[in-house]
Amino acid sequence: MKDCIFCKIIQKDIPARIVYEDDLIIAFDDINPQAPIHTLIIPKVHYTSLNDIPLERLDLLGHIMDKIREVAAIKGIAETGYRTVLNTGGDSGQDVFHIHFHVLGGRRMTWPPG
Repeated sequence: MKDCIFCKIIQKDIPARIVYEDDLIIAFDDINPQAPIHTLIIPKVHYTSLNDIPLERLDLLGHIMDKIREVAAIKGIAETGYRTVLNTGGDSGQDVFHIHFHVLGGRRMTWPPG
């Protein structure tokens, strides 16, 4: 999608602090961090939200889950703990409509989050 900021990051049209990248996903630090560590993981194919990933692409979600663990290790929070967040739709707080997973850590998280 030509107007999607995350698609522009994937295309390297907008700079980002990339933490991890492979042929399916890219992970980069959030420009408005909500915790000392705040990294976003997105698929390189544009899907608006979880609701838009076709059943035949559920393997992509498994890949992302595996890479969340790897990103947490890269960022040094795998052992101390981290929170993974996926917002779906406007009421959830999703403000960029390209599916993305937040990996947050570096401090004790509180509950409830919202």
